[in-house]
Amino acid sequence: MSTGAWVAIAAVVVALAFGLYRARTDGRYKQTAPSKDTATETTAPSLLADTPWVDQVGERATLLQFSSAFCAPCRATRRILTDVAAETDGIAHIEVDAEEHLDVVRRLGIMRTPTTIVLDRSGHELGRAVGAPTKAQVLASLPDPV
Repeated sequence: MSTGAWVAIAAVVVALAFGLYRARTDGRYKQTAPSKDTATETTAPSLLADTPWVDQVGERATLLQFSSAFCAPCRATRRILTDVAAETDGIAHIEVDAEEHLDVVRRLGIMRTPTTIVLDRSGHELGRAVGAPTKAQVLASLPDPV
């Protein structure tokens, strides 16, 4: 086989491996705080401090979504998060245009859209998902009712 054929085969294998990795990890929530059962109120400031959304937190949790204008998965994520917030008591959904709020994007380490951060009622991060989560993943990420 020629060198070009080997390069093409290697490119296909690398692309397939990357695609499988992304399919496996997109939309999965990674816990970033103590477990739901052991979480306690902390004195750290809310992630929403000094933002226009500081007064929009939910009684139980807030789904903070970072989107961009031409992001197709962002639209699907918006529908899912809006449905969850409408169907679940005490849950708020806030969508932030990442392009208009680069200071917040940089401060929170948002690397791509959609990114969804689950905040407790004090505005502290419980977990985050990069990519479009399923409704079941969103519901499983929410803290238990108080």
